[in-house]
This record gives sequence, C-alpha cells and structure tokens, in this order.
Amino acid sequence: MLDPKIHTLLTLEELGSYTRAAQALSLTQPAVSHHVRMLEEEYGIQIFVKGSRKLKPTADGALLLKYAHRAAAISERARQALRDSLERIERLTIGITPTASDLLAPQVLAAYLDHHPNMRVEIVRNTIKNIDDMLRFYELDFAIIDGVMPGERYDSILLGTDHLCLIAAPAHPFARRASVTFDELTHQRLVLRPQGTGTRDLLEGYLLSHGRSVQDYRVVMEIDSVSAIKEIVANGLAVSIISHNVCREEEKSGKLAVVPIENSRMVRQLSLVFPPDFQHPELLRELQSEYARRIG
Repeated sequence: MLDPKIHTLLTLEELGSYTRAAQALSLTQPAVSHHVRMLEEEYGIQIFVKGSRKLKPTADGALLLKYAHRAAAISERARQALRDSLERIERLTIGITPTASDLLAPQVLAAYLDHHPNMRVEIVRNTIKNIDDMLRFYELDFAIIDGVMPGERYDSILLGTDHLCLIAAPAHPFARRASVTFDELTHQRLVLRPQGTGTRDLLEGYLLSHGRSVQDYRVVMEIDSVSAIKEIVANGLAVSIISHNVCREEEKSGKLAVVPIENSRMVRQLSLVFPPDFQHPELLRELQSEYARRIG
C-alpha cells in the first residue's frame, strides 16, 4: 500500500546515508538515488540540501517527510486493521501523559478491557507535545492527557479536574499545618517533575504570574517518575509540589501528608483528546463513566 519510493525516502532519513539505506533495503545506491529523483520530479521540489556533508532536508523536503511519515503510519494501521478483522479483534493505540498514567487512567482502561475481550490496547506514554505529533500523524487513536493540548485540531471530553498541592513526610513540620506559603518553601529541599511536563508547566506558569521563578527555590532533584518522587518525600528527603490525585492513596494510608499551598490556585484538567473522525465514541463515553465512578 505504501509507495516504495516513500519507503525508501523514510529509510534514507532514518539512516542518514544513501549507502546504509541501500544496504537496509537490499537495493543498489543508484536505485535509492533514483527513487529520490522520481519523488523530486513528481512533487517539483528538492528534498535534500545539495552539497551538505550531512543529509539534511530542505524546507520542502521536511514538509514531504512529515506527510511521508503520516502515509507510512496509515499504511501500517491499515495492515494491522485487516489482520485484526480476520481475527475479529479491535485494536487501539492510546497516548497518555506521564501524570495521567499515574492517575486512574490505566485502571479505567483495564476495567473497559475486562468487559470487551476482543479489544487490544497499546499505551504510549509521552509528553503532550509528542502526543500531539503522534495524533497528527495518525500514530495514535486518542489520548488521555493532563493539561491542555495546543491548538484546536482535536475534540475533547473532560474526565475531571485536579490541583497541585504540597506533599511532605508525616514527620515533617509542615505535615501538621493547615497550609503553607510559597515564601516558606524558599529554603526547603524540593524534588520536582522536569521541564516540559504538565505539572511543571502549571507550577512555572503560576509562579511567573506572581513574579516568582522555580530558580527562587532549592530544587535538589528533577525526576519524571511520580512514584519515585513520592518515595523520596515519604522518606523525608525532600518535599514536592505535585498532583493531588496521584497522592490520594498515600494520603489515606498516612504515608504522605498533603498540605494546601496558601492562596494558590493551580488547577488542571484530565481529558480524553481525539480527532474529529474517531470511530468509537461509545468507548470514550464508557471511559468517562468509569472514571467518574472511580474518582467519586
């Protein structure tokens, strides 16, 4: 289904060398060059910068490569869909942001699959930006994200809202407080999610709007693992500002103390995000109902 010339182009981009692409495709190097020339003639563009030591696409070439990736993804999904149809299996690839994966999203999906034995799901854990790219290239069917997807190219269903809070070990002095202020956090050891995550973006946006910066605080570690952050805090090695929903169980068990930050409002959404032509709206409604049942 995929044009062999497009397959050659994508292999060439991946390997960065006509020689290596020819070896990978079991073609001669002139045959690889011929495929590129045919594409250039077909689209009336120059794909790669001439004379560059490193294989580098032109602006037109980069645009063609973007759609080539999309065509390859569609071709592979068509093949998979046909194989699944023969076996009466439905398959979905779902993107999920790191914080969303630490909430109830996996449990909600597991509950859905328990009632739909012919459904197969692959979960791809990634940042909002990468999930946006994957949705645009048809590499994902839909996504579960915390925060807001850039642009207006997708539809969405709100699952629920969440807010950021301070977490501390039960023995920490803050654990007995009704609230703390950002000023009081200045000299505390902080462990935070890294830049580019929804939690960090929300925190940095709030601080910026109040004339502050993360650099004003003593951040001793940045780590993209909510579970690791909770363990570090529970052991009294630092405090953290994190999603309240990911701490519910530890708060109930007394493993962590959850403390509101005074006069702060750092609220975000957990949403199902999907392209307008998504074919299983009933699935999204079931996931929404299951999430509401569990969070309630």
